[in-house]
Formats: sequence, C-alpha cells, structure tokens
Amino acid sequence: MNIEALREAVRTQEIDTVVVAMTDMQGRLQGKRCHARFFLDEVLAHGTEACAYLLAVDTDMNTVDGYELTSWDDGYGDLMLVPDPATLRAIPWQPATALVLADAVHLDGSPVRSSPRQVLRAQLERAGELGWTCLAGTELEFLVFEGSYEQAWDDGYRNLVPANRWNADYSVLGTGRIEPLLRDIRNSMAGAGLPVESAKGECNPGQHEIAFRYAGALTTADQHSLYKTGAKEIAARHGYALTFMAKPNEREGNSCHIHLSFRTQKGEPVMAGDGPYGLSPAGARIIAGLLDGLAELTLLFAPTINSYKRFADGSFAPTTVAWGPDNRTCALRLVGHGPSLRVECRVPGGDVNPYLALGGLIAAALSGVSRPLELPEPVTGNAYAAPGTPRVPGSLDEALSLWSSSALAAGAFGADVVEHYATMARVELAAYRRAVTDWELRRYFERI
Repeated sequence: MNIEALREAVRTQEIDTVVVAMTDMQGRLQGKRCHARFFLDEVLAHGTEACAYLLAVDTDMNTVDGYELTSWDDGYGDLMLVPDPATLRAIPWQPATALVLADAVHLDGSPVRSSPRQVLRAQLERAGELGWTCLAGTELEFLVFEGSYEQAWDDGYRNLVPANRWNADYSVLGTGRIEPLLRDIRNSMAGAGLPVESAKGECNPGQHEIAFRYAGALTTADQHSLYKTGAKEIAARHGYALTFMAKPNEREGNSCHIHLSFRTQKGEPVMAGDGPYGLSPAGARIIAGLLDGLAELTLLFAPTINSYKRFADGSFAPTTVAWGPDNRTCALRLVGHGPSLRVECRVPGGDVNPYLALGGLIAAALSGVSRPLELPEPVTGNAYAAPGTPRVPGSLDEALSLWSSSALAAGAFGADVVEHYATMARVELAAYRRAVTDWELRRYFERI
C-alpha cells in the first residue's frame, strides 16, 4: 500500500487505524496505534515520539541499569519513530488497520545506532560500498499448543498439549489437522504483502513452518518481524498458543535458518562461479569470513539463555562451526546451484532478532572479503562428530565473552553497539541467576 492508496482507504473509511511500530532488541514490534487521519496529517511527515527505554529494558519491560542510550540518570527521554513508507501495508487480521514500520532516530534526527533496524542498515551500507546488494530469506519454525496464551500463563506453562500428538514432518495429514490456522496465517500474510511459499509440518509434535520468498535483507527482516506478531495474533483468535521459543521442551527446538547471498548492481550473483563447489573467489571468501566470525557473533544469532539448549548433537541444530555442501549437520550449509547458490546459516533459533542476525552475517561475510582468509575444506560427513572442529558457543556466558572481546564486532558495529548488546546479555544472565526453577524445586526440595 502506498500513501495515496492509504489516503483513499481512509477517505472511504476502509482504514481507520495505522500502527506505527519499531522492532525492539528482543525482536518484538513496539509502537502506537494512531488514528489514520492523524497519521496522514502529522505522523507521516514528522514522526512520533516514544520513550527511549524501548531499547533499554529486559524481556519483561523492566528498566535496568547499564545502558548508555538512556537511564534514570537522564530521565528516560524520547526518541523519534520515523515511518518508512515503503513498509506501509494493510494487515488483514486486524479490522480497518494498516501498519508501517519505523526507524528509531534521536530528536536531532541522527540514527539510534543500537536500534536493530539501524544495525542492519549500517551493514547494508557497507555492502553497498562494494556495489553489492544482499538477498536473504528466513525459515521460521513454531510450535502450536491447544488452548489460549492466557491459559498457558495461568497454568505456569505446564502440561501444554501440542496441536499434533506425533511427528508430522512433511505430513499432509499432520498439517491438515490445523489447516484452518495455517491457512489463515498464510492468507493473512499474503494479504499483507508477504510472498508466501508453503507450509509444512516439522519434527516436534505440533511444530510447523511457513516459508516466504526471499527478498532484500531489510525487507526480509521487516517481514519476519511482522509475521511473528501476526501469527501470534491469528493463533490467539483460533484458540491456540503459538511459540517461536528456541527450545520450548526437550524435543527438537524451533530453528530460524537464514539464507544469504549477494548481487552486483547489475543483478549478477557474487557467490556463484567456476571454482570448487560452484563458488566464485568472492563466494569462497564470504564463507571463510562467516566461519571465522561465527563464534564471535553468536550473541546476535542466539540471544537468550534458552537459545543454547537447542544446540545438541543429532538435533539438526549445529554444534560445530563447519561448512558443507547440502550438509544439514553443519552450521553453514551451501545450497542451490548457479545463480541460486547461497549459504544457509543454521545457528539461529526462532527467538532470533532478524535485523541483528542478518547484520552479523553480513559483517562476517564482508570481513572475509576484506582479509586474506582461506576457505577450509568442507565437512561432507557428520559434522557433529568431526574431530578438531571448533564448537558453536555452548552458553550465553561464552557468547557474551566472545562478543565483548571481538575485534570484528567492534570494527563492524562500533564499541557503543557492542556494549549495548553486551548489556542486554548481562541483564538476561542476571535475571536467570536470580530465578529458582521448577527443576531445582523438584530436585532439591525434599531430597537435599
């Protein structure tokens, strides 16, 4: 939907509300619902204010110490949400409503560098200096449980009943069980302008995936964020609770495989060539850079305590920093042929912030182009058992240590952004260490 189409929809009373939203550090849409005429008359040209604490709180929206961006000491002032008209769209799952995504800027108009959308924009600008554009696609899995989110909360998330009782991976019968929900999500997303490809069952009972066509990296991240919010709202309307949590139970976790490639200004593929495995020299250096930077940047791919429980041998989630042609045991899987050749990063889970993950992947790829890195031989067998292969960080503590000391992160993002997301990780770790879990009570209450 362009602005003129919105004006006409407002005139005919088809649209009366415009959601103005940014994506926060946790990957959630935050913002305001504006009366549509006020949006057109005021917000479109001038933006709208929001408290800067949106980029300085924990998952529970608690104010926490340690952020340079804003704090009690400076009064938790405002930042501006500046709408990006290219993202304007009707959202069919909310009546008479359109949505536009916004960039976070300071009151003087300068970008809020730690805002996820600005983090990705900065890396796309770096790729643009080489004359490259970046294409990306995200494959986001979720688990569906019977009953509402409110019921799940009130029951302490115990005894959740999956919508499918058995492994429905690729099962047409399995997806048919909840096709009314899946169909509503697919068609609603298509109505919002997201190019839907397909839906399929996954391994964990109640687990499914809806795939969307690749696009420019910023567009893909925008659509990913919109999809997560919309899918939850649609699931609630159907009486289900849907989660993108990376590891909601002891079965297979929710992944978010990210496909990445680059094009020249003429639209020619950068990675494809006549070298081994169909790679160009640039393609080999891109993968070498990704391998070299993957561990240091894992904080951007696995942002929560729970993220790291997904990394288990034989789980289709990677445990080693390895690459291989069409090898799903590797962290980096080379997939496609010729112009469709691309790299799939299998590290992120469903809890990933797509802007940060794509920003990290682009930064690592560009580091391979700018330095004389040699691409090691691929793993063609079981990467879980490959001897001497570096490991994916096994905990948020380890990822935080690598991120904080990373020269790659400091050079690509700046010391201020590195510290901002280090603070986010430290806050998450502190909250976890204060918590007393059900596991501890069951294990120690009587028997210790």
